[in-house]
Amino acid sequence: MDIWEEMCLKAKKEYHPEEVSPFIQAHHVVAAVQSESGKIFTGFCIEGASGIMNLCAERVAALNMYMNTGETKIKRLVAFRKEFPKDNGGMPCGACREFLMQLSYENRNMEILTDYENRKTVLLKDIIPNWWGDKRYSN
Repeated sequence: MDIWEEMCLKAKKEYHPEEVSPFIQAHHVVAAVQSESGKIFTGFCIEGASGIMNLCAERVAALNMYMNTGETKIKRLVAFRKEFPKDNGGMPCGACREFLMQLSYENRNMEILTDYENRKTVLLKDIIPNWWGDKRYSN
């Protein structure tokens, strides 16, 4: 079993879409991150009728990592709904891309799985080019 399969299988355990209340749904998008130390953390999305309260699976996984270890550097990330990413799937939204960049400058080099079967990945820095915060990190 390679690292991507391990991460996908751990994340898939979180997949069980449910209606928490008439306003909130959860567990319909799942994610896993591998920290710099090699530990894997999972997360699931939770979305409310008011978009301001939504938390994406990617951010929840990263927050689980930070809360449990204090680590901020992520080596790998995978996110998906029912099926593992395929054909450029599993891309984090803009809010998640921004959060991951702000969490650690090193996260720019994290691999994001976009096609499970072919093990295709993209680096975070390639999907958020010319990031506004580069200069702040260099100071």
